[in-house]
Amino acid sequence: MKKKSAESFLPLTHTTYYTLLSLTEPLHGYGIMKKVEEMSNGSVKIGPGTLYGALSKLEKQALIVKLDEVNSERKKSYKLTDFGCEVVRLEFKRLEGLVQASQSYIQKLGGLENEEKSF
Repeated sequence: MKKKSAESFLPLTHTTYYTLLSLTEPLHGYGIMKKVEEMSNGSVKIGPGTLYGALSKLEKQALIVKLDEVNSERKKSYKLTDFGCEVVRLEFKRLEGLVQASQSYIQKLGGLENEEKSF
């Protein structure tokens, strides 16, 4: 089976992007849910059922890896793989490009009220 390119995963959903981004350090499920909510300023909230299905899929896609259980609590922790890091970086660059390319057009439409106008 041929390995998929990092570009083939783009664009990522908001939930997937934040989930991957939260795993720059090892976290267990509850930690991921809290980190995603924090990073997204509350705009993305993931329930346990959704999260564990997503983690299983991301693990099969080799974007994350499950770490060995270290303690007796049997909490499964996950971490971003090098391939997952590449996908997240590419998505960031894609989003950054969208913002930069559209900034002058948004300003022509009246700018961003009550928002920072420079990126």
